[in-house]
Amino acid sequence: MKASDFKISSHLKFIVPSILGIFLFIVPFYNAEDQSVTIVIAILATWIQETLADSLSLIMMLIISITAIGTLLVKLMGPDKLDRTPFFKQLFNVPWVWVVTRVLGMIFAIMVYFQIGPEAVTSDVTGGLLLDSLLHVLFAVFLFAGLFLPLLLNFGLLELFGVILTKIMRPVFKLPGRSSIDCLASWLGDGTIGVLLTSKQYEEGYYTKREAAVIGTTFSVVSITFSLVVIQQVGLADMFIPFYLTVGFSGLVAALIMPRIPPLSRKANTYVTEEADDISEEIPEQHNAFTYGYTQAVERGSKSSGVKEFFKQGGQNILDMWMGVAPIVMALGTIALIIAEFTPVFTWLGVPFIPILELLQIPYAQAASETILVGFADMFLPAIIGASIESELTRFVIAALSVTQLIYMSEVGGLLLGSKVPVNLKDLFIIFLLRTIITLPIIALIAHLIF
Repeated sequence: MKASDFKISSHLKFIVPSILGIFLFIVPFYNAEDQSVTIVIAILATWIQETLADSLSLIMMLIISITAIGTLLVKLMGPDKLDRTPFFKQLFNVPWVWVVTRVLGMIFAIMVYFQIGPEAVTSDVTGGLLLDSLLHVLFAVFLFAGLFLPLLLNFGLLELFGVILTKIMRPVFKLPGRSSIDCLASWLGDGTIGVLLTSKQYEEGYYTKREAAVIGTTFSVVSITFSLVVIQQVGLADMFIPFYLTVGFSGLVAALIMPRIPPLSRKANTYVTEEADDISEEIPEQHNAFTYGYTQAVERGSKSSGVKEFFKQGGQNILDMWMGVAPIVMALGTIALIIAEFTPVFTWLGVPFIPILELLQIPYAQAASETILVGFADMFLPAIIGASIESELTRFVIAALSVTQLIYMSEVGGLLLGSKVPVNLKDLFIIFLLRTIITLPIIALIAHLIF
């Protein structure tokens, strides 16, 4: 089938939503008021934060509490009670480790909001920082990013770029062309989307064990949305464009190296099923990469549902982000910040990195060293802990490194362990360390060129 075989309405169903999605998520805008460069989603998020400033702590405490109570009820009553609503079943039926984490997040949120319990939890530098600051940003960014995410994912944009990138993925990254869809879904949407896509395709025999492990740990990258939250947290929102370009470049270098070294290079190049699905990556003779990709995109766009389904998917994205991420950030973030503020643990863990940071001429090397390994628990923690460092260069490096380290257990790491993708906790920690070692010098070099 050719693009010319489709009706004009089918072309428009691909073109209009995709252009709107690019406009909202990718096109940079100059903000004359504070002389910063940002994207439309960030402008909307800032507006809603300012509008609801006095209510957001209460709103997030209620969201976290509802999530924890709902999760407990589903576990006690049995997930089969939600068979008619698969979305809510998936949202509330989580492994017990995340049930405990959600309940802990609720306890911390209630303690902070009502200022009850030990200062180690309720302090402005621990639980208070999360509930009264970071979670405000998460609420606002997830609201608009979640609502409009289907514009990027569901109307053919991924199909277009997936086909165009087919001839790049195999020689450069040793991956099948169709894996570019997983990668793009992560870049544009969320790392969890990439993990879920990868796990499903691996189970169905589309990827080998090595390919699934590489894609899940190397290309399930932090999205534009999360990156925006991180750079805002360290007070450098006006640097978003150079920041994201730095993240992209250093992540690309890591993606070139990681599949070629252990532990990923040692994964078996065999399929989970005895016979893999025979899917051709060849572009039909009557097409080139662009025309075939465009045809695939128009076909996807033509099958897209109406406005009602769009807002339904957007609403589900918002709930998934609010309820899936906020309780975990509140629980793990509070614990990590208590350890960081009231114990010397992260100081000890960061000591080996001080000479490296000094060699790279990073100001406040000792303070920066405390943020390097804490990212394995949660991606936001380095930005939270490093936000008070005076040097903009150092905060830039911390923010970019936290995003490129990629394997944070509160989301992508936890999902990978819970999926069928063949990686274990030891693999994930080694990959986390290797990504740190590879990307830190690159980020530091670029930071010195910028500042």
